[in-house]
Amino acid sequence: MWGNKKNVDETESADKKFQKELVSGVAALVLLSILNEAKEPMYGYQIAKVIDGQAEDAAVLKQGALYPVLRSLESSGLLESRVEPSVSGPPRRYYQITELGRGTLARWREMWNQMRTFVDTVMKGEGNDKER
Repeated sequence: MWGNKKNVDETESADKKFQKELVSGVAALVLLSILNEAKEPMYGYQIAKVIDGQAEDAAVLKQGALYPVLRSLESSGLLESRVEPSVSGPPRRYYQITELGRGTLARWREMWNQMRTFVDTVMKGEGNDKER
């Protein structure tokens, strides 16, 4: 009985670790893509709502995890922000993508497409035919 609980705990732990690494690897790409498509600068909660609306039931970026990534992208010059007062609460920091961010996004999309194709190929076992 203990072995089963331990295996379940280890499996859940491994799943959480994999999910966390997967999300951290694509968070910047997702945020740049959302801000690239936005017609106006967006604040964190707005971005989180867009993500929630597109995520269906998948566990994706939590709102609290967005802000470190947004700050990192801003410090890299890929985003810029400004703080504006809000009538309904504390001031909001609005983010928008920079030209450097758009260029970076274009390169990262290409890298993502190559990686996705590679992973899909491996998972389907299509690459194994070349070895035979």
